[in-house]
Amino acid sequence: MTTEQRAERLVEVLIAEFGELIALDPAAFRRKFRKMAASPFAFYRGSASVFYADLTGDFADESFLDERTSRVWIHGDLHAENFGTYMNSSGELVFNVNDFDEAYVGPFSWDLKRFVASVALIGYAKALSDDVITDLVTRFATSYLTELRAIAAGGDDAIGSITLANADGVLRTVLQQARLNTRVDLLREQTTIDNYERRFAIGDGVFEIDDETWEQVAYAYHRYLGTLPAAGATLRPVATHIKDIVLRKGVGIGSAGLPSYNLLLEGSTQALENDVIIYMKQAQVPAVARHIDDERVRGYFRHQGHRTAESQRALQAHADPWVGFTELGGIGQLVAEVSPYAADLDWADVNEPEDLAAVIADLGRAVARMHSVADDESSHDLVDYSTEEAIVAAVDKNDAAFVPHLVEFAHAYGLRAREDHQIFVDLFRNGRFPGL
Repeated sequence: MTTEQRAERLVEVLIAEFGELIALDPAAFRRKFRKMAASPFAFYRGSASVFYADLTGDFADESFLDERTSRVWIHGDLHAENFGTYMNSSGELVFNVNDFDEAYVGPFSWDLKRFVASVALIGYAKALSDDVITDLVTRFATSYLTELRAIAAGGDDAIGSITLANADGVLRTVLQQARLNTRVDLLREQTTIDNYERRFAIGDGVFEIDDETWEQVAYAYHRYLGTLPAAGATLRPVATHIKDIVLRKGVGIGSAGLPSYNLLLEGSTQALENDVIIYMKQAQVPAVARHIDDERVRGYFRHQGHRTAESQRALQAHADPWVGFTELGGIGQLVAEVSPYAADLDWADVNEPEDLAAVIADLGRAVARMHSVADDESSHDLVDYSTEEAIVAAVDKNDAAFVPHLVEFAHAYGLRAREDHQIFVDLFRNGRFPGL
């Protein structure tokens, strides 16, 4: 494929994915595309649609896939920056995969490939040699398979969730930093006190709404309450009083052009320091779903908000008790808490190969656990068999090829993404994307 042919392909795929949203809010997508232009990794983060088009095109490969391993509940956008902390339904801080907007049911290896290509991009950005990148991918793949085998064998040797009880090094530091966060600090950052009552502060990207919109969002909120599991009730407010609602317009790489509402709720007491902020955001069709033809999966979800919420519950052991869904204007919405205990892993702070290797090995274990929880032993019946047993059985048919397969892909697609980034920059700066 020539450079011009690849350029035409990038325009075709990205406009197919974002064209309707671009027409609604061109300015938001100019911001999104400029953020994507900043680096190959930023481009990779924002172009999952291109990645999956390639996995079903030039990079199509059925290795380790069969009827069962092609129907695993996957994250859908498993790059290295989609990991962080959250407070689970047991009140325990966990470091794990986050951001389930792209989750779906599909080939387990697509998650692994999306991650290892991102490792190659991070390694290249840190000027690491190909040999070091190979070692990092090998660490990830080996720890993933070791943990998955331990889970399939009964779990006695599995490490399990990454928490303060077993984390060390960089990830322990991230958990400790999250532990220092407080609800009071979050409220101070996003709200103000007016006449002895708390309200949202209006500022960049935060807008007041009219009375009609307020009533619609409040009605959607009360419908959302009925989607919450009873098990999480003790961590939610005893009251359902809404103090304030504001509109937020997403400007990040993943949320460009999508409306989102923040709701300020009365906490468990009348004291102002335990008020809670939740968000209600429009959910979109995941990029991976456009390349999976499975009516059972497609028909399982009421709408995209339902898909996102159910995916997060399925893929997170003891998920955030606030995760739920609703509809607003006939469009599916994801609802969850704006948590004060969320902290992301900052890769800028992890630079030495030995530190990177330790972190990436931990992430391999986290991914194995994620793939193992949403199966026949979960509360969901979409995947009705043991995924860990299915994946281990498929890999064991050609065990020696598993790690080299992922290493080869990481290098090949890392190069493709770096080249695509330059093509994308030239397309964008020369006005080749319609509507922008």
